[in-house]
Amino acid sequence: MPKLTDMQIRAWIKAGERFEGRSDGNGLYLSYRENYKTPVWRFRYKFAGKSRVMLIGSYAELSLARARETAKELSARVALGYDVAGEKQERKAEALAKIEAKKSALYVSELAAEYFERQILPRWKHPDILRRRIDKDINPCIGRMRVEDVKPRHIDDMLKGIVDRGAPTIATDVLRWTRRIFDYGIKRHALEINPCSAFEVSDAGGKEIARDRWLNRSELIKLFQAMRKAKGFSRQNELTFKLLLALCVRKMELCAARWEEFDLDAAIWHLPEERSKNGDAIDIPLPLAAVEWLKELLTFSCNSAWVLPARKMQHRMIPHIQESTLPVALAKVRAEMPDVPNFTIHDFRRTARTHLAALGVDPVVAERCLNHKIKGVEGIYNRHQYFNERKAALNLWADLLLTLEQGEDYNVTPIKKAHKLS
Repeated sequence: MPKLTDMQIRAWIKAGERFEGRSDGNGLYLSYRENYKTPVWRFRYKFAGKSRVMLIGSYAELSLARARETAKELSARVALGYDVAGEKQERKAEALAKIEAKKSALYVSELAAEYFERQILPRWKHPDILRRRIDKDINPCIGRMRVEDVKPRHIDDMLKGIVDRGAPTIATDVLRWTRRIFDYGIKRHALEINPCSAFEVSDAGGKEIARDRWLNRSELIKLFQAMRKAKGFSRQNELTFKLLLALCVRKMELCAARWEEFDLDAAIWHLPEERSKNGDAIDIPLPLAAVEWLKELLTFSCNSAWVLPARKMQHRMIPHIQESTLPVALAKVRAEMPDVPNFTIHDFRRTARTHLAALGVDPVVAERCLNHKIKGVEGIYNRHQYFNERKAALNLWADLLLTLEQGEDYNVTPIKKAHKLS
């Protein structure tokens, strides 16, 4: 018959009466030692001929009735041959091991950051290319996973998500970089198997096919008209698109540009080597129209150091507009051009190069207008920047753009007779 009652226990606590153990029967007893703040329940039993004792819980957390139920359950398990104290120790050890494993766990985002800092930053002139892929495509999908938990199915889901949003080339890049990041993790002894190892280029976006899309003069006229009437398309975006066309620069070269790079009085943009894709600093001559567009952008920049400052807060502070901003804006313009085949912002450079050729610009000068290196032996020995020649070419190209913006066509005199584009 039970020997303890709640009234007795509360009386002992109130009186501060201390004791080593007072039994309630069925192996359950209460202990209230001098160093205890509250009495605790223990369960005593024999296993393999040896006496064992385990802590059940404190009286403050476990009532007398609940302690009796727990003791009954433990007695039943002991009768079935289980060492309940040993089981408890194992559970405790497993819980501690999980805590320690969590503390020492290496997550994909951490591995990617370490790879970026140790392998890319010291060697690459344009590390932001990979930084964007990590932040935009890798981390949102698998960044919070432990490296050893990533399976091929997670890689497949990540790649399919990128392809489904219409970016197969980016999916191929992400596969390549993710494989390198996990290979780095293997060298670092963080994992043993690369979850990307079974994937081929065809499983991502496939082999990149060189684009040949460019906008002819009639399409450029429609582009200028669409930019003026597209809903939700800002004046800042219109000026940005015009600058990309007129200066033949890459999207991120302009998106990440700082005002300190520009000498508007001298009409020169000093593009630094760390932001030039080919690694060479170059002075870009600015046509008069480009200077005027930049001055207007300056009024929109609100004293920012950036030509195109960020327009809203992101998950992390990005001082200039993101890579995705302009493609989203272009989609609004294309909605006003249903009869024009699809084109991208990168096609602006091909458009400029094609029209420069039609305007009679020397091929070497035209390539330098796009900040392409001269190929072959000539490129090794010819270090001339062709600044004056590029200035003349870009002025001619800007004049054509201004004419097309007015809805007119074919009235710009080429440097030399060239094939008419339509």
